[in-house]
Amino acid sequence: MEFSTITLEKLERRATLTLNRPQAMNAMDGDMMRELAECFEALQQEKDIQVLVIRGEGKVFSAGGDIKAMLDENKPLNIDEAMVYLTRIVRAYYQLPMIVIAAVHGASAGLGFSLTLGADIVVACENSKLAMNFIGIGLIPDGGGHFFMKERVGTVKAKQMIWEGKVLTAKEALDAGLIDYIAPDGTVFAMADQLVGKMLASPISSMITTKKILHAQNLSQLENVLALEAEGQSAMRKTTDHIEGIHAFVEKRTPVFVGK
Repeated sequence: MEFSTITLEKLERRATLTLNRPQAMNAMDGDMMRELAECFEALQQEKDIQVLVIRGEGKVFSAGGDIKAMLDENKPLNIDEAMVYLTRIVRAYYQLPMIVIAAVHGASAGLGFSLTLGADIVVACENSKLAMNFIGIGLIPDGGGHFFMKERVGTVKAKQMIWEGKVLTAKEALDAGLIDYIAPDGTVFAMADQLVGKMLASPISSMITTKKILHAQNLSQLENVLALEAEGQSAMRKTTDHIEGIHAFVEKRTPVFVGK
């Protein structure tokens, strides 16, 4: 399977999926969303791969959704189409029959952070920045962000962290329970490789079966969250605050929100 915005490499029982739009800080445009959906759906049928590592090419893991694409007058982002892709991505991602490790360097923000939190194990470089910062452009988390945040920290804390949209250091994210390991600067991929080796030297079929059992209990809740995120995000895209938020982001100024 050939892709233009991501790469998938397989080696015996492991695979590495790399977000590959480094010129755009691996921001997810419509093409990347479509390719991620196709990739995860194909991996759902994989019989030999037991560990998947997700990483980003270039300086960061992912800056999130492609905000510039939201403002592109020639090819504007179709939010309803995007939400269909995101539903496909997350549904397949959550049911992958393998252990998923997210290796984060640089930054993981917005939709990129939703993808990070959906991994079974998250290791982040000590100087990385992590943020569920949809609120800064007048949007709600998507890509299952509500579900994955709640799984990690509980409902009350998830609400507060989503509302605040704070950019967290790796230490703050670890203390909050959002990530699992911190790697010294420049060693995140080496630490991910060590974790892969540990997994493959374990009775990993048992581990994957436990994942399948636990995830099966939550699948209907995830489906409901994805439907509500699609409905809510479509509505938020039409708000005055969102339009102000994305213009302020591109213009590098503080947004002025009016609650509409």
